[in-house]
Amino acid sequence: MIEFKNINLRFDDKVVFENFSLKINKGEKILLNSPSGKGKSTLFKLLLGFEKLNSGEILFNGKRLNKNNLLYFRKNIGYVSQDVDVRKDRVWNLIEEIFSYKNNRHIKISKHYIIMNLQYFKLSEDILEKEVRQLSGGERQRLGLIICILLNREVWLLDEVTSGLDEDTKEIVVDYVLKQNKTILIISHDRIWCKNDVVRIEEW
Repeated sequence: MIEFKNINLRFDDKVVFENFSLKINKGEKILLNSPSGKGKSTLFKLLLGFEKLNSGEILFNGKRLNKNNLLYFRKNIGYVSQDVDVRKDRVWNLIEEIFSYKNNRHIKISKHYIIMNLQYFKLSEDILEKEVRQLSGGERQRLGLIICILLNREVWLLDEVTSGLDEDTKEIVVDYVLKQNKTILIISHDRIWCKNDVVRIEEW
């Protein structure tokens, strides 16, 4: 499914990865667990081609990451970043724009389905009329997750999607995510992910 093979990456004199390897099977839920600054978020950016390796290989469904396959990787991977850095606009406009992109036009969504997801994750439907800048960190995290759900991609990369949530809402998010028939890589310092037998923990 996904394989990082002997990857090496350094920024100036800082070594981020040295001969690092990791294999992820289809449908697995993986919690990436290492101290801050050890490259967890960078691993996501490498998989999406936002950072470039010094050496090594990244494979996805047998395809090697390179400039010719980059679009294939991005079309099949949903990414929720730690700060959910989305363009400052009205939430509904943002959603409409995302699903107007060429690679997303085939996805049929309805406002009713979006509202159902908002309510499931304890968000009011009036959030659609708000500016993104008006949202709290926890609201942006849930919005990012909902967009990821709507995109319905094969792989999800979730970077600290529960850090700004109260305990009850964390339970809702974790329960939902772990029930999905997706391959999911999770970065989180919340111990709630570790309580589930379905999560494989990878440490370095």
